[in-house]
Amino acid sequence: MNGLTWAFIIAVAAETLTRLWLGSRQIAAVQAHRNEVPEAFRGQVALADQQKAADYTTARARQGRWATFVEALVKLGLTVGGGLAAADAFWRHTSLDEPWRGAAVIASVMLVLQLAVSLPFSLRRTFGIEARFGFNRVSPRLYAVDFAKQLLLATLLGGPLLLATLELMERAGPWWWLWVWLIWLVWTLGLTWAFPQYIAPFFNRFTPLADEALKRRVEALIERCGFTARGGVFVMDGSLRSAHGNAYFTGIGRSKRIVFFDTLLSRVDAPEIEAVLAHELGHFRLHHVRQRLVASVLLTFCGLGLLAWLARQPMFYSGLGVPVPSAAMALLLFAFTVPVLTFFATPVMSWWSRRHERQADDFAAQYADPKHLAAALVKLFRDNASTLTPDRIHSKFFDSHPPALERIDRLTALTSRS
Repeated sequence: MNGLTWAFIIAVAAETLTRLWLGSRQIAAVQAHRNEVPEAFRGQVALADQQKAADYTTARARQGRWATFVEALVKLGLTVGGGLAAADAFWRHTSLDEPWRGAAVIASVMLVLQLAVSLPFSLRRTFGIEARFGFNRVSPRLYAVDFAKQLLLATLLGGPLLLATLELMERAGPWWWLWVWLIWLVWTLGLTWAFPQYIAPFFNRFTPLADEALKRRVEALIERCGFTARGGVFVMDGSLRSAHGNAYFTGIGRSKRIVFFDTLLSRVDAPEIEAVLAHELGHFRLHHVRQRLVASVLLTFCGLGLLAWLARQPMFYSGLGVPVPSAAMALLLFAFTVPVLTFFATPVMSWWSRRHERQADDFAAQYADPKHLAAALVKLFRDNASTLTPDRIHSKFFDSHPPALERIDRLTALTSRS
């Protein structure tokens, strides 16, 4: 084993141990506060809801620890353990030519991972944890249909991109990665545009917002915020699969639309929905969506440049268990190794996301009553069984939103100043 082999093994071990340690801290924190509602939430959250949130968070964290352990074994088994090399050798005995052979290698590896690793954990989460806590509403038949649809879309939408990438890696010279980046950019923008009108309806039903009073409030708020959603305001049948509530914006250009889960509308009052919407509008008006898109484009540009350099290094293959270099092996090795090395940048991205959430809360307080946003958040925390007492270090590392107590305290302060 060379230096890269040991560096990768150490990196996987460090990531795994850190994840397990943070998961243990999270479990300890929520269990320590299981039998006492934080003072700021007393009268709004019952003790039974606090206990449910603690048990739900613990169940998810425990499954997360098992998933972390299994994923570490898979990463090592496929790379230094020779799993990818075996898959590559199998397809080399077929009559397929490039790029079809490389695509077959990648597709077979990803399919095996999906069926042997991701699917079992997903099934246990959906029909075990989510069902036990009263959130799951998806039937086994619908789950199977959704899974088949996801595989179909991955093949139809991702297949051509994969084939083009492999072909360019083989034939476009040392600057192939610039062409791949441009194709990826067009592909991403096209999917973002198409998602609301053509992809999302493949899974859910979207109907125009029927509540005229609420619709007028929403339209008035959108106008006050200087925002246009030409695609309209829609309600999604989220209750078909889950009891969790949510709302989101999607699309670009004329395909932009606002979507409310029907589960959210059934629990939150009109003024609170208006405040939640003001928060989401804040992300657009403060250019958070644009900033994240630019960051994604730049990171992909740098990532492809790094991949192009690594693909020319013999040690990149030999050090990670692959004896025969190829474009497909370069892509797979990159997909398995780079996330391990970038894992410790997670707190930086989480901090950036939390900063955006605070700014969106401040924006919402300018166009809606902050006490209504606070009331809506309390209902969402309660009804989604989100813990009110996360571990401080776990939260700073992973959480994209500030802790519940911090958000409510800030909104309460904004209410007193308004």
